[in-house]
Amino acid sequence: RNAFACVHYNSHMTADSEMEIKEAFNRAQKGHNNKAKLVAVLKNRYNTLEDKTLFHEKFIHYLKYAMIVYKREPAVENVIEFVAKFASSFQSSSKNDKEGEQQQEEEEEDEEEEDDHPFLTFIFNFLLEVHMLVVVVDPAQVTQSMTSNIFVCVSPVMPSIQLLTPHTHSNCSPPHAAYMLILDNDSNAEVRRAVLSCIAMSPITLVKVLKRTRDVKESVRKLAYQVLADKVHVKALSIAQRVTLLEEGLHDTSEAVREAVKTRLLPSWLKHLDGDVVLLLPRLDVENCSETALEVLKAIFTNMPEEEMLKDRVKLIPGDALSCENVIYWRALCEFVRAKGDEGEEMLEKILPDAATYADYLQGFVRTVPVLSEAQRAEFNSLEMAMRKEFISQQLIHLVGCLDTNEEGGRKRVLAVLQELLCRPQTPASLVSLLTEKLLSLIPDDNRRIQMVAEIISDVREPIAEAGPPLDEAQDRRRQIKLAEVKVRILEARQALDDCIAAQEFSNAAQFKDSITELENQRNLVLQEAAEGSQPVDREVRTEKSDPDTLLRCLTMCAELLKQMNIKTRIGPTLSAIVSSLIVPCIANAHPAVRNMAVVCLGTSALHSKELAKAHMVLLLQIAQLDEVKIRISALRSIIDLLLLFSFQLLSEKPVTQATPASHSPGGQEEEEPTEEKGDLAGDTAQSILQLLSEFLDGEVSDLRTETAQGLAKLMYMDRFSSAKMFSRLVLLWYNPVTEGDTSLRHCLGVFFQLYARESRAHQEVVGESFLPTVRTLMNAPATSPLAEVDPSNVVELLVELTRPGTLIKPSANHEVCVHDSMALRVCGEILKDQTAPEVRLYAKTLNNLEVSANEGTRQELHALLLEVVKDRISLRAVEKVIDRLVDSKEQAEQHTETALQPLDINADGQKKTPAPKSGRKGSRRAESSEESDGENVPESLPRARPSRRAKTAALERYKLDLNPLIDQEANTS
Repeated sequence: RNAFACVHYNSHMTADSEMEIKEAFNRAQKGHNNKAKLVAVLKNRYNTLEDKTLFHEKFIHYLKYAMIVYKREPAVENVIEFVAKFASSFQSSSKNDKEGEQQQEEEEEDEEEEDDHPFLTFIFNFLLEVHMLVVVVDPAQVTQSMTSNIFVCVSPVMPSIQLLTPHTHSNCSPPHAAYMLILDNDSNAEVRRAVLSCIAMSPITLVKVLKRTRDVKESVRKLAYQVLADKVHVKALSIAQRVTLLEEGLHDTSEAVREAVKTRLLPSWLKHLDGDVVLLLPRLDVENCSETALEVLKAIFTNMPEEEMLKDRVKLIPGDALSCENVIYWRALCEFVRAKGDEGEEMLEKILPDAATYADYLQGFVRTVPVLSEAQRAEFNSLEMAMRKEFISQQLIHLVGCLDTNEEGGRKRVLAVLQELLCRPQTPASLVSLLTEKLLSLIPDDNRRIQMVAEIISDVREPIAEAGPPLDEAQDRRRQIKLAEVKVRILEARQALDDCIAAQEFSNAAQFKDSITELENQRNLVLQEAAEGSQPVDREVRTEKSDPDTLLRCLTMCAELLKQMNIKTRIGPTLSAIVSSLIVPCIANAHPAVRNMAVVCLGTSALHSKELAKAHMVLLLQIAQLDEVKIRISALRSIIDLLLLFSFQLLSEKPVTQATPASHSPGGQEEEEPTEEKGDLAGDTAQSILQLLSEFLDGEVSDLRTETAQGLAKLMYMDRFSSAKMFSRLVLLWYNPVTEGDTSLRHCLGVFFQLYARESRAHQEVVGESFLPTVRTLMNAPATSPLAEVDPSNVVELLVELTRPGTLIKPSANHEVCVHDSMALRVCGEILKDQTAPEVRLYAKTLNNLEVSANEGTRQELHALLLEVVKDRISLRAVEKVIDRLVDSKEQAEQHTETALQPLDINADGQKKTPAPKSGRKGSRRAESSEESDGENVPESLPRARPSRRAKTAALERYKLDLNPLIDQEANTS
């Protein structure tokens, strides 16, 4: 009897507890209920039970209903919050019990931790068992999986679950491991933000937080920068991490993120460095990342008072005190102040001297840059010092753009200094391009620019040299001896002459006089030779230099000139001479850098002359195939630029548009043939060039492939040619797994597809024509091809979206046939070729996604084709949907036509009565069926092998009689 009573009591308690658990879960779903009271009531019930196993089972039973809902529903979140609070209540009690026991046992210092509460252990085991349904092999992975289950299955924004998890099992991973897992895997931006706000910084978690600065959500990126500003010291980051953070943050697409970098991250870093901006620059590697350093400094100056910017600033920094940091600071400050316009003129005068003074200062410093020999380049210290001085010289040259050159004397002095530095052989080659740019910026006229650069190139390549024999000491000694002998003989002849005159031997005196005259002539000749040998030589001779350094300097100046010139400026005699004497001969130079710069100059100069482009187009094509990769890319860029400017008619003798029309000539047939031949020549030329570019797309050189794809995208977008085959090649290249690491290529093509398809309907037709070739290539790709990994449905979805009529920027006003109509007809024709092919299901799905227009002829033709296309059950369902849509659109068109042709009903009061507007597809069908109840216009049933349920419902709906219009009409009449 006692046993029976005990069983009866336990069953009674079990039924009551089950009802209370169910009632608690039902009430917990509603947000207005007090969950603390529900937890207290359920916990009291739990404590009264002796056998808690049944309670655990029922509790888990009702919890599963919430865990199978994967969306963020309010009811589910309320239940999870209730469960979390219920579980955390046991954790608190366990902690209190433990503290009480520690107070009672104060003498025991080393006491083992108590076991967790049975309910907590049961909850953990349940979650672990659910997660272990996925096979986990690695034991270390088991620990991570347990933690991920607890943190991922339950929303981490609930602090109670976060408190519960670390104490659930002693073998679990630490919380930051789960946080990192959530940051990488959670798709909810609010969850990622919550984890970012509470995660602790460590070398491991820092990497994950840095990764969140590139999150897809603006709010997550902004919070990531704020967390880095508040929790991470600037010294805890490497130089690469600092530069990447600032570069990406200052160029972020969101204004809020950029402001977070300017107002939170940079001030935090400066605070760690006592507010000294110059101390921050060495931690950004300004020599290799000067542009990023400039942007950072300008962002700091935006919020800096003027007094602080001008603190300890001087007009000229002494040459021995110049460093990479303070010169980049000087440049950034001058450019920031100059950008203010008239407001910053007064301030600019305080930090920058006049133009003439600065020109002398620049000239003096550039002259101190050493020219290293091969032995000195092997020494690291010498090389580092030279590179540092070159960098400082570059920044000083940039400051020329901030000078006030309105005053004539200052501008002339700056021009003279820049010209002298360019002609100086000791000037480093890295400064030539920048010096030329600043020189040309001070000369507005293109003709003066050409003349100036031509003179400098002439002085550099053919410097002036003094001509004359070298001084020979032995010859000078012989000349002096000869002069002394002549002088002695003259003295002897004069003495003999005097003796003959005294003896009155006049005939002998005449002979001596003649000999004296001859000796004096000899003496004068020797003196003249001695004078010529001792005087400096004033004769100038130009000697041509052809070493690689000199040629590279000249080509660099020429390239900068062609870049600064107006595109409408034609090639004159001076430039033509430079092209023929300098640029073209350097194409065959043995030095790769010289050849590359010569190719750049040749391609740029050809942009200014169509005749020059015709003459050297074939040469550029040959270089693009045969030379080194860098030179091939330069040649390819030049070819693309020429085709963009002059189109593919470049190599034809005369453009087709210049041919005389046949209708204007009496012998039209005879004069039409040359035009056709020229058109064929231009077409052959275009095909040859496109064939060459297509081969580059198949090449193994990644940089050349990327440059070719970008060039083809430009040519197609500018309508230089139109080719569905080439568009298909670009689509396949975009999806090809081989190009997965080429972010530049992927980004370029991704933008091109959208812009190209939205530009015009003709472009959409090209995309539509490329549909079938693209799908055939993917379906027929062998298993060894990388294209075998591409999902054809994704490619089909892209092409369908690109050809939708609603995506056009300027939709056509004319009711033309939609691109999707022609695509649907092509797809049906492809299905009819082989109805058992594996791609039939893909084609059927594509038909269901196309937006077929309301054109009657297209609809009828497509309807007839669809009745024959497929026999496959799955494909048949998709085709039935298309047929139903066509039938519905046909009925709507007929209804619209009848309504438009229906005669107006005149009421008794003489007012016109128009038919009531119909809304919705079903309403229009019901009205039509009521008006045509005789059944003459009811469409015949479609001869389908297996009508779908939707088709049956539509057929029944078509025969229903809708009495609502009659009732409304009766009410209006009454």
